[in-house]
Amino acid sequence: MATSEWRESRNAAARARLEKSLRPGFPAHVLHHALTRPLIPPTPSRAVASYWRHHVLRADRLARALAARTGAPEGWTWQVGGGEGRPASFRVPPAPYREDAHAPGPGACRVCGGAVFRFGWHRDLAGDGAPSRRAGWHAACVIAWEFWCAPSDHLKALKARQRHRCAVTGKRLLRGAEVDHCLPLYRVWREERDLPWPFLLGYWGAPNLQVVNRAGHVLKCREEADERAAMRRDALLIAPDDDLS
Repeated sequence: MATSEWRESRNAAARARLEKSLRPGFPAHVLHHALTRPLIPPTPSRAVASYWRHHVLRADRLARALAARTGAPEGWTWQVGGGEGRPASFRVPPAPYREDAHAPGPGACRVCGGAVFRFGWHRDLAGDGAPSRRAGWHAACVIAWEFWCAPSDHLKALKARQRHRCAVTGKRLLRGAEVDHCLPLYRVWREERDLPWPFLLGYWGAPNLQVVNRAGHVLKCREEADERAAMRRDALLIAPDDDLS
């Protein structure tokens, strides 16, 4: 069987299975996306996952908006290390609902803390108000979390957002272009850690990301390394005075 024949047969079966599983209120734009894929996803859940995977910047915006709607748990502060679900480093996004002390349980998202409904959607498609007891993540939040932790994996989307122009020089992005945090994460930890949690997430999301040509990125990293070295030297100079006081 030729590849085109196999694909046509496979997509016909997948489409029939998908349409049979649909429920009233299923997002039309997600269905349109699914039906235009080279390989049609056979279930609504896979259709939703595929939609967000192909719209990563939209998933980033939605996840941060959902976090803002939920808010941080009362008394939570951004801490790193020490186990109990806390991030090992300040380079990992703060996520209170991934910590053992604030884990929301089944039916709530471990990223934003909001209710997760059928198919991993963030709104109640069934209209019964009941979250999915088997779900622990919004489909959009899964993609957003991957984006925050590894933005370089989504270089294509970030390049397109900048119209393939370097954020530093304005010149055309070259093949070796790299993703950079506009405000380095070590400065976020040092200067901004007391900001409200949903606002903090923006430092891992698209608002704080830029694509730059490698030469410009190397220069920026060198300047940041010099700044950190100067801070360490200042700390060593101040420490003896503190001991004598």
